[in-house]
Amino acid sequence: MSQTLNSSPLTAPKRLVIASRESRLAMWQAEHVRDCLKKLYPGCDVQILGMTTRGDQILDKALSKVGGKGLFVKELETALEDGRADLAVHSLKDVPMVMPEGFDLACVMEREDARDAFVSNDFASLEDLPKGAIVGTSSLRRESVLRAKFPHLEILPLRGNLDTRMAKLDRGEYQAIILAAAGLKRLGLESRIRALLPYDPYTPAAGQGALGIETLSNHPNIKQWLAPLNDLPTLFSVSAERMVSRQLGGSCEVPLAAYAVWDQNQMHIRSFVASTDGKAICLANGKAKVESIEDAEALGLAVAQDLLAQGAADLIPKIFK
Repeated sequence: MSQTLNSSPLTAPKRLVIASRESRLAMWQAEHVRDCLKKLYPGCDVQILGMTTRGDQILDKALSKVGGKGLFVKELETALEDGRADLAVHSLKDVPMVMPEGFDLACVMEREDARDAFVSNDFASLEDLPKGAIVGTSSLRRESVLRAKFPHLEILPLRGNLDTRMAKLDRGEYQAIILAAAGLKRLGLESRIRALLPYDPYTPAAGQGALGIETLSNHPNIKQWLAPLNDLPTLFSVSAERMVSRQLGGSCEVPLAAYAVWDQNQMHIRSFVASTDGKAICLANGKAKVESIEDAEALGLAVAQDLLAQGAADLIPKIFK
């Protein structure tokens, strides 16, 4: 259940504009936030500004080669800066680990299933795939685990929005694809999931399954209006995960996983950094009492230091040069 971090201002908003990518999943996310805001503030006119980002336009290259996941948020941030929008809704795993100056991650909403999903028309599991079968994924993190566990499979890049990726599978370009379960569930495509991959070893990316809302730093009233949508268990968990990723230069160029669970003031976190071929891995687990974002970030920092002590920097040398 969502819990309020700040008291709401006395005056409710009259109009709010949400910036969103125009993919079907992104629009579902924006509409979900719109509906939540309308429940909180029935008199508010909440509009959605659909936009196409560079990340949506460049589909023939891996994200790690063209600028990373920040390509999905820059145009939305421009809309915030020039006043066309008041807030931007993102899949949190697409939000850079260091926010640009002048922008805040103002709200983190309740998390959907954070696991990766195995999707195939012909096979029930990864274990059932024959030698040479083509598996598509957009993630170096997933690729590293797949190459380690299934060296007989061919792992190829898979770009595009969720519908585009599913269409490529249905055309027979891949025997299977790996996607975030959250997106499939949100779009009513849960029936396409053949198997949910376990958190060990398929640890998710930092923030996977969570929605983040970005605002300008100099608009604190908007952050207050959003406060009732914050979900404390998710906020604490992703704060720890994002700290791990931040310390390790987390981006599309790093096969990095971080997943935390917070329950009754106790947090458990699992994280790894791997080589893209899956032949080397540094793995760390952490546990601590967490009662604030600062506590969560301290645990994330400790896990990152553990990984670095194991030699994680050698697996991502360009980050530390």
